[in-house]
Amino acid sequence: MTDHKHESMSFREGVDRMVDRATLAAGLDPGTAKVIKACDAVLQIKFPVRLRAGIEVFTGWWAVHSAHRLPAKGGLRFSLQVSQDETEALSALMSYKCAIADIPFGGAKGGLIIDPSKYHLDELAEITRRFARELARRDLLNPATNVPAPDMGTSSREMAWIADTYKTLFPEDVNQDACVTGKPVSRGGIPGRTDAVGKGVQFALQEFFRHPDELEKAGLSDGLSGQRVVIQGLGNVGYHTAKYLAEEEKVKVIAIIERDGVVFNKDGLNVHDVRQHFAETGGLKGFQKAEYSPQGSEALEMECDILIPAALESQIHAGNAMNIQTSLIVEGANGPVTYEADEILRRRGVVMLPDIYVNVGGVTVSYFEWARNLSHMRFGRLQRRYEELRGTSYLSALENMTGREVPRTLRTEIVRGASELDLVRSGLDDTMRAAFLDIREAMKRNENIHDYRTAAYVIAIQKLAQSYYDMGLVEIPEE
Repeated sequence: MTDHKHESMSFREGVDRMVDRATLAAGLDPGTAKVIKACDAVLQIKFPVRLRAGIEVFTGWWAVHSAHRLPAKGGLRFSLQVSQDETEALSALMSYKCAIADIPFGGAKGGLIIDPSKYHLDELAEITRRFARELARRDLLNPATNVPAPDMGTSSREMAWIADTYKTLFPEDVNQDACVTGKPVSRGGIPGRTDAVGKGVQFALQEFFRHPDELEKAGLSDGLSGQRVVIQGLGNVGYHTAKYLAEEEKVKVIAIIERDGVVFNKDGLNVHDVRQHFAETGGLKGFQKAEYSPQGSEALEMECDILIPAALESQIHAGNAMNIQTSLIVEGANGPVTYEADEILRRRGVVMLPDIYVNVGGVTVSYFEWARNLSHMRFGRLQRRYEELRGTSYLSALENMTGREVPRTLRTEIVRGASELDLVRSGLDDTMRAAFLDIREAMKRNENIHDYRTAAYVIAIQKLAQSYYDMGLVEIPEE
């Protein structure tokens, strides 16, 4: 789906240009920007695996953009489009995301050139385990230094295989569960990790719609309910984003775009039904409850209130940016808008909530999972029943004072102690709210910043610059 013919720069170069723009707006020294942009280390790994069809040699990468805080954290991607340039760019985005969300991780990213659908389950397990062993041998899989997570083409299943491989290699490591995040809940994972990015997109939009002045800039009003939404991608991010927005926020998901085309219904799609059809057939074609067109990329130009690209990078580029007809772009994917498209859209006045803010839900809940693994205790275990007893006491006092009985449904809600999922969602909501307010404040404080992307990058590079300054690597000029 990626179209590079209209672009004059690579994904990595585009990310660096965005850093340059933010550096200029923040008044930072160009030398400091060079330090921030530099990728600390990139390792290419080639390893053979004996499969049914014979021996096959696989190529993968692990890139550490910044180790100013450890561990370095990043998704592990299985895709035929994986390259060193993409891996470096995504590792840089991870550094900036962690800085914006106040997560004490450095940025990293891994990738393996592979189409997972072409292999039997046992073959895929052997390939994943072998890749994990290669990473572990070089100390690039470790709870204290490098911690992968699911990404495109991987899931909790692959993370379980990797964790099991690490445990076999290092049985004496008491924190072995923390070597990866995004694991199954039964294997040391945490509730809410699978849908974390989609839930984070929902929380980001909730916060955006709490500010009438920001809505006015985007030409939006009347709250989130009823807004017409187009979503590209029905994978983990796109599906959960569409599901929560449609079911809980009552938006109209009027179009969903995938590899084989787009389904459209001006009255709103049933997201669950679309997903079920997609899972059964491998595509959108043949879905009976909506119009279908094979021209998926053209649907990005459909008129809507909110456009959410949640698939691959570089989907909105110099070739189609002039045709985008939306009030607000919300970047669920990593790098879905190229640097050149961003310049065009900003000149056109299209408001964009950037990827380094919008999709931090994944790394945020991964942080919670990592911390939970290190503590060896589930969240809420110490206080949940205490909260229930306290709620019961409050209700009894209220009923004694008023002489009236609280309705059963309200009683259940008041006395219920927070579950682990409640606490995870609360922490994610707090992170998305706080990060948006920081971005908004940066725009108010600096007259050179006029858009959310530049504001987000300014916050990220200032935090990274401060870390490097504390380590004596750069000098920060006095204001």
